[in-house]
Amino acid sequence: MFASDSRSNAGSDYVTTYGKTHVFALGPDRLFVVLTAGNLSTTQEIINRLRRDAESDDGRPSLHTVDHLFEAADLVGQISLDVQEHHERGLRRSGASGSATLILGGQIAGERAGIFLVYPEGNAITVSPETPYLQIGESKYGKPILDRLIRPSMALADGARLALVSLDATAKSNVTVGMPFDVSLYRHDDFALAASQRFGRDSKAYRTLNESWNRGLATTFDALADSVATDDWTLG
Repeated sequence: MFASDSRSNAGSDYVTTYGKTHVFALGPDRLFVVLTAGNLSTTQEIINRLRRDAESDDGRPSLHTVDHLFEAADLVGQISLDVQEHHERGLRRSGASGSATLILGGQIAGERAGIFLVYPEGNAITVSPETPYLQIGESKYGKPILDRLIRPSMALADGARLALVSLDATAKSNVTVGMPFDVSLYRHDDFALAASQRFGRDSKAYRTLNESWNRGLATTFDALADSVATDDWTLG
């Protein structure tokens, strides 16, 4: 399950919308999804180079030629590092950061589906049973929700709802994160997305989820009065 917001900003007076979920459907034996965070020009160049190389037949390594998902993650890291280093001097002059962090997920036939977080330095990590999800970008506001509720056995649809709640919590606390939200689902051995949906402010499904979550939180908090008495507390 993949989810991303679509807000990009270069200061409080220049906020734009760009999709951060990029799908590479490269035939019957492989599918990749790349999520991006960081400098917009860097991430766009990385995605453009990945697409160009995948469509090329000149023998260069690409998402079309790698045999394993970890090799795809390493390839994305190499391209990311190359793009960052290419523009480093110019960006340094202006005091800007060209760094980018990415999530690569998907499957190559013959092995299980997987997901990797690719750091700006080009190296990557994958998930574990103890940490079955990865986050990039502004994560601190939505992370507690995931830490409390996510589990490896969670159904894809439940994971999608949880991701939307996490994004919503982040957007409420940080103006650099905003709608629309993109959610994509992939099922093992399908080699095509099972679902892909964009949720804007006019989305009835999103509004229902948001209102239900807020009501649930308020109800749970009100119920604390019955289970956690404060009469004997000393509040300074």
